[in-house]
Amino acid sequence: MEYHSETKVNDKHVTNGRQELNDHLIKESGLHKENGTEGSVTPKLSTIERAYSTILTELGEDVEREGLLRTPLRAAKAMQFLTKGYKETTLDILNDAVFDENHDEMVIVKDIDLFSLCEHHLVPFFGKVHIAYIPNKKVVGLSKLARIVEIYSRRFQVQERLTKQIATSIAEALKPAGVAVVVEAVHMCMVMRGVQKMNSKTVTSVMLGVFQEDPKTREEFLSLIRRN
Repeated sequence: MEYHSETKVNDKHVTNGRQELNDHLIKESGLHKENGTEGSVTPKLSTIERAYSTILTELGEDVEREGLLRTPLRAAKAMQFLTKGYKETTLDILNDAVFDENHDEMVIVKDIDLFSLCEHHLVPFFGKVHIAYIPNKKVVGLSKLARIVEIYSRRFQVQERLTKQIATSIAEALKPAGVAVVVEAVHMCMVMRGVQKMNSKTVTSVMLGVFQEDPKTREEFLSLIRRN
């Protein structure tokens, strides 16, 4: 199939320039809607794509070689996914998932997978999140705790702030007797660059309510998450 005068989809010879090929590839990808309008590409995506193209060029790469033709678009789409938490709120995901329940014992969900991007270098950090809360006549669907982790981790982050955001959002939504959050993560900015310490791990915690006030409750939580 040909488009414009001399350019073929499967031909390496692109005579009408990088922009025309980009337009065709974006159209192929199915990204045609902007505010519900057919035939237009979301400006944000195309802007991010051009930025990645510029970065690759400035690093000395040839963005018109076969292996990189679609890389700026793929990278732009990946970045949108990795930062989708900016468009989500706790209220959105907890709607209809908070239930009245006469339960006042500790609830723990541990080993929740975490993937995020360090805001200082834009490289990944990843690990596990352990969450506990003591209900005050209200409980939440367990999967929603993992969704809260997803909301705040899919943003540019520092681990300390991420830990606090997870804890405070649960506290605000459920008004429990206490909330505890522990995050264990490996930061690629320490592994791949800088000090390059391969086995380093960062642990952060936030204790609210009874977990902060009562050492026995806090120790019970920490003991339970250490068990296999």
